[in-house]
This record gives sequence, structure tokens and C-alpha cells, in this order.
Amino acid sequence: MITPATTSDYPAIIDLWELSVRTTHHFLPDDYRQEIKTLLPGVLPHVTIYTWRDTANVIKGFAGVADNKMEMLFIHPESRGQGIGRLLTEYCIHTLNADLVDVNEQNEQAVLFYKKMGYEQIGRLEFDGLGRPFPLLQLKYKRE
Repeated sequence: MITPATTSDYPAIIDLWELSVRTTHHFLPDDYRQEIKTLLPGVLPHVTIYTWRDTANVIKGFAGVADNKMEMLFIHPESRGQGIGRLLTEYCIHTLNADLVDVNEQNEQAVLFYKKMGYEQIGRLEFDGLGRPFPLLQLKYKRE
């Protein structure tokens, strides 16, 4: 079930983010991951977070949206491949009109996921949002 997150969900969201990034972002050095983690409490209030929870009400995935852009999508490593990312992405596209997303070019699984979902590359940035040399692909959902 997809529901809006509350600030009381932030610790669980940050923990899930860290587990997910350790599994999918092998190209990021540990110190940089930790730097990003310390910034998350200040970032999360600036995006609207939607969570997918299991029947025990445990957050297994989340997406963050600002304007018409999905700013983040992270799935618990043990829940990958179960359709949670697809459900959250479809919710962002069709319910929230968030048809833009940036993805780390080096996160090949995520790039393939978004392309399978119907996104097309519309740009490329040499540096990530913190100015580090981790290129971002700018994607837009192709509406049919």
C-alpha cells in the first residue's frame, strides 16, 4: 500500500536508503555515502515522500517527489524484484504527474529499470547534485 510519509517515518526511511544504496551504488565511496546520509534529514522535508508498506506496516520502499520530478526511489534490498519500485514509479507518474527523474549513470540496474518503465534520456550531467563526478542521466517518461 502506498501512503504519504510523516516526519516520524524519517529514521526508517534513512535506514532503508542506506541499505538500498549499499546494495545498488557500489561506485560511491563509503565516506561519500555517509556524507549524503548526514544531509538526508535536511533534504527529506523538501520532497514529498510516499512509502510502500507491507502488511506489518514496515516500509519496504519509498519515492520522493518535488514538482513534476521523482527525486528519489529506494527499495529495501530484500524486497527488490517484487514490483514495489514499479508500483511507486507508476504512482509518481500517473497520480502525481512526476514524469522526470535523474539516475546515476553508473547505476546500470536503475538505468535499465527506468528504460523498461518507459523513460527516455533527455540529458546528461557530468556531476551529481553535490558537484561530485558521478554523472546523472536526465530521463523523462514517454507518455503514449
